[in-house]
Amino acid sequence: MQTQLMAKKNELTSGAFRDASMAMCALVAAADGTIDPAERQRVAQLIATNEVLKNFAPDDLHRRFEENLSRLTTDFALGKVSVMQEVAKARKKPAEARAVIQIGIVIGGADGDFDKDEQAVVREACHALDLPPHEFDL
Repeated sequence: MQTQLMAKKNELTSGAFRDASMAMCALVAAADGTIDPAERQRVAQLIATNEVLKNFAPDDLHRRFEENLSRLTTDFALGKVSVMQEVAKARKKPAEARAVIQIGIVIGGADGDFDKDEQAVVREACHALDLPPHEFDL
């Protein structure tokens, strides 16, 4: 997935992609309904070091990630609706939409366990982006 993302890096520069990617990262970090501090730190580190996301200022990405996490911690169900709307911003450009899903998969699998909760939120994001989940083996 990361290799596929790198091949498209120069195309992935829009604000919609940035916003959708940070929303996806927050959804994956909070997929089980809680946000473990270690998971939060791990995802923030992955965001900071991901080559594809280096098209954007790291502090801006971190702020957007934290804002999405805040929405999810305040009221998970309501926050999830709001964060999923952020993900949907990438719907208009299929390459960006696919890249958002790939980022979710990369983040979810970075700890060696792309668990059922993480797969479920990425599958929901596929629907928000009008992409077939089976395209990503979800």
